[in-house]
Amino acid sequence: MKRPERWPERWLGSGPDLWLASPWRRAIVAVLAGALPMLAFPAPSWWWFAYVALVPWILLARSAPTGRRAAYDGWFGGLGFILAVHHWLLPSLNVFTVVIAALLGALWAPWGWLVRRFLGGVPSAGRVGAALLVLPSGWLMVELVRSWQGLGGPWGLLGSSQWQVGPALRLASVGGVWLLSFLVVAVNVAVAVLVAVRESRVPAVAGLVATAAVTSATWVWSPRPDVTGQVRIAVVQPGVIGGADSAEARFSREEALTRTLAGQDPDLVVWGESSVGFDLAHRPDLANRLAALSRLTGADLMVNVDAHRSDRPGIYKSSVLVGPQGPTGDRYDKMRLVPFGEYIPARSLLGWATSVGKAAGEDRRKGTEQVVMNVGHGLRVGPLICFETAFPDMSRHLAQDGAGVLLAQSSTSTFQHSWAPEQHASLAALRAAETGRPMVHATLTGVSAVYGPSGERIGSWLGTDASAAVVYDVPLAHGVTPYVRFGDWPVHAALLILAGLCATEGFRAFRPRRTAPEPLVPPARTVHESPARHGR
Repeated sequence: MKRPERWPERWLGSGPDLWLASPWRRAIVAVLAGALPMLAFPAPSWWWFAYVALVPWILLARSAPTGRRAAYDGWFGGLGFILAVHHWLLPSLNVFTVVIAALLGALWAPWGWLVRRFLGGVPSAGRVGAALLVLPSGWLMVELVRSWQGLGGPWGLLGSSQWQVGPALRLASVGGVWLLSFLVVAVNVAVAVLVAVRESRVPAVAGLVATAAVTSATWVWSPRPDVTGQVRIAVVQPGVIGGADSAEARFSREEALTRTLAGQDPDLVVWGESSVGFDLAHRPDLANRLAALSRLTGADLMVNVDAHRSDRPGIYKSSVLVGPQGPTGDRYDKMRLVPFGEYIPARSLLGWATSVGKAAGEDRRKGTEQVVMNVGHGLRVGPLICFETAFPDMSRHLAQDGAGVLLAQSSTSTFQHSWAPEQHASLAALRAAETGRPMVHATLTGVSAVYGPSGERIGSWLGTDASAAVVYDVPLAHGVTPYVRFGDWPVHAALLILAGLCATEGFRAFRPRRTAPEPLVPPARTVHESPARHGR
């Protein structure tokens, strides 16, 4: 039967390339491919999936017909990644979540272009080897830029999906979460080449073997924390408490739970973020009740005050230490605030966000410096508040300043029935492993968790359905991890790799082209001089 000529050409083929010829279909596939790594994070926590989750995205970008299309593949994939990993923000920010994801997704456009540049067609062994360095470096640059607090911070770094894998946590003590992200992307690149390009499988396998050898050697060499004792830290989690007088009701519930700790000999009692909704200078009655709890339990209390301060204007979120005689004067004011949740960037322009979601009605004020507190019993603690546990540099600085235990006070009450509480609790494992210091993650409504100096879980989590006070025996360690000593060296190495790439590409672009010398032959004879035309 003769084929009708009016049928569009894209209907006549059955291959994926013809189906993906439509820009809209390709964009949808890119969004879905970019969303796949979400499954490696809690709650699913399929950590192993992280090592292949980028493969569909990489295969899509390498098949792009042009570099511009590959950049779009990177952009739409980045949109899918941000939207999936932060999907729990949708009830709070609504459509604004998609806007933010689209803006941040653009950071992956150069990465998509790099994928096609190094893996397009049939890459040579040299290109595959370069891709195993350049593409992870490009990914790290995306993670570095979006880690800026004003862009939402380092939530959902790919390496943080490995929070429960012992060997990965050991590597985190050497190069932090950045080293884990680099290695995960490198493995994805090698797997993508193995799947798609038969001719390049040998260099891909060689890359995997080299990666395994280097990481194994690093794992064997990396020092282990030297455990020197333990401390008893109690976590008080009141659970969900609502209503018009929720601040008073929450305080009363926390007070009742703390009273159950009498006789259990804790060295420190920790309440969650915003556990006290009043400035203690304005409410001496609450300060006196806290001091009574300290005398009853025989331990200082670390509470978190979320209120207008009496000594300066504005609302602050502050970790406040209370002893038997009342507040000791030790205080840490939160430095890195959650965009839209605790303040609205450029409120004069973006203040309308309060009308479409649960954005901050009034901006919180920032603290100016990190603080290490002496809580007695020879114990020095470094407090972090909520969002700040996502920043590797903050916990590293506290370890450098002498903190023996990292304390995180958090509240994910707004996202109670989502993946956010478990994602947040998992970050403490990375911070503990990076610094070689145990970390206590205490929340109002769960998930609360405690991790040892190698990132191992201590005891059980307090889930989002728990209202309890639990004492944990937390091991202490001393010594300095390579990550604390040398800092974000994987990021610096990635910058050098990309700088080398730019220099090489620039040299090729501006290198003068050599023209071949003209052949030394007699000039061609014209048709009028041809001997074949006799009689002329």
